[in-house]
Amino acid sequence: MQTITTTQLRTRSSELIKSLEQGDSISLIHRSKIVGVIKPREEPKALTRADISRLQKLSEELNLPKSTYAEREKRYRKHLMKKYGKGLPGY
Repeated sequence: MQTITTTQLRTRSSELIKSLEQGDSISLIHRSKIVGVIKPREEPKALTRADISRLQKLSEELNLPKSTYAEREKRYRKHLMKKYGKGLPGY
């Protein structure tokens, strides 16, 4: 792992960017102490068909009860009444 000081961040920024593009991690040094690590950003992966089918299998295994919009609204209103009491709009 390479190192760079806080003052070198300004003067060697192009080298820092090249290292990050290559996938290297760089230790950041401030006053002779390592204060952090600069590492390249990880790009999120797109879902593949295999991932989607795995998620579908997991949801089937959980076997959660299906609820309608009205049931969810009723539960939500009940929760709000319990938490905040009277004085909600529509009540």
